[in-house]
Amino acid sequence: MSAPHPAPPPVTVADLQQLLAAVFAPWVQELQLQVQAVEPDGVMLRLPVDARHVHGGGVMCGQTLMSAADTAMVLAVSAQLGGFRPMTTVQLQTSFLRPVPGDVAEVTVVARVLKPGRQLVFGEVECLLPDGKLAAHATTTYALL
Repeated sequence: MSAPHPAPPPVTVADLQQLLAAVFAPWVQELQLQVQAVEPDGVMLRLPVDARHVHGGGVMCGQTLMSAADTAMVLAVSAQLGGFRPMTTVQLQTSFLRPVPGDVAEVTVVARVLKPGRQLVFGEVECLLPDGKLAAHATTTYALL
């Protein structure tokens, strides 16, 4: 019988903030995501609502929310693995439940790993308005490379 795998070292908020600066494309870094918390099954980020991400209808565009959700899940998977490992998004299904007004300060993005696997990782992401109401919900699948 083989010995159980040792738990990965804990990943901190600072570790994930550094990962954002080191691994992600410059345009993703321009979202100015801020890691707020790391939990055993996920992460919580702050997404500032910036005028650059508000379309003519006066609300944050869905592309910004999807980018934040995708980024948050990569961080959640990295935290669970004990550090970054190359991965790719296989599926990102997003439902937009209510608009994010362009005049709110921020959106809270909560990403949770639902089922980690050796090759595929399944998760979900919630994008929450300042009053706690759900603005967008995403389910995700990532392939570890």
